[in-house]
Amino acid sequence: MKIVLFSRPQIAEAAADVQRLMRLIGHYGFDYAINQEFAQVVEQITGQSVDPAKIYTTTTGEQPDATLMLCCGGDGTLLEGIHRLSDRSIPVAAINFGHLGFLSSATRDGVESLFEDIANHRLNIQPRTMLEISGIEEAEGLMTALNEIAVQRAEATMVKVEAKVNSQLVAQYNGDGVIVSTPTGSTAYSLSAGGPIVAPDCGCFLLTPLAPHNFGVRPVVVPDSAEIELTIHTRYGEAKLSVDNRSFRIGDGTRIRVRRAKEQILLVVAHNISFYETLHCKMMWDVDIRN
Repeated sequence: MKIVLFSRPQIAEAAADVQRLMRLIGHYGFDYAINQEFAQVVEQITGQSVDPAKIYTTTTGEQPDATLMLCCGGDGTLLEGIHRLSDRSIPVAAINFGHLGFLSSATRDGVESLFEDIANHRLNIQPRTMLEISGIEEAEGLMTALNEIAVQRAEATMVKVEAKVNSQLVAQYNGDGVIVSTPTGSTAYSLSAGGPIVAPDCGCFLLTPLAPHNFGVRPVVVPDSAEIELTIHTRYGEAKLSVDNRSFRIGDGTRIRVRRAKEQILLVVAHNISFYETLHCKMMWDVDIRN
């Protein structure tokens, strides 16, 4: 059994966390591959050298017999790990060394239980819809996103984003921009911009405006079978486009098409904890501030 490990260099892994992770891999006899940045952290903390044959760089490449990818960090780390994952047929799990962690499979305290589930093939796996994006010259081809894409102003002046769904005009968003998100991404940037929370198994996408100047504009939910077209108009200079955790500069007149990707991500989620229980915990809905 083989685990593909991933973490970002800016994640402040505690020595105890890294040592426990490597100890569990050895305890269960798992083979592993590890990204170059995380390998350097492991070597510094444990004092042991990582076999160069186990290290990968920009993408995971071919990893024979890989069982899953295990990301160590917050939701941003998981998103970056997914974009490095060459084989989307293996599930992705995350240990939350970050903060909110909506997408995490386990916390620091649940690492042993997660490894026991991996060893005994007891993973709870949910397929998650992804966005497929075209029209970004810098990307030189199609891109995918698990959470969202966001068109945002890059200058002091507002941008106008003309949004069409299946060639029908939905709105012309005048303001800071617009977000197109998946149900998985509804608890990310879209939520902070006033978008609705959507259960991850819903077949839809969200269009959420960012600080719109036309005050009647509200978030819109559309079926994920639709094609969304965004045309960007800037008064001066460029706008900014973020695709999950990647950023691009785009010019006036850029036209971006968004549709449901053919591939999905297989996300490992915690056992016996529903999406709604996660909301109660992460959003503190059970806390009565009157007391």
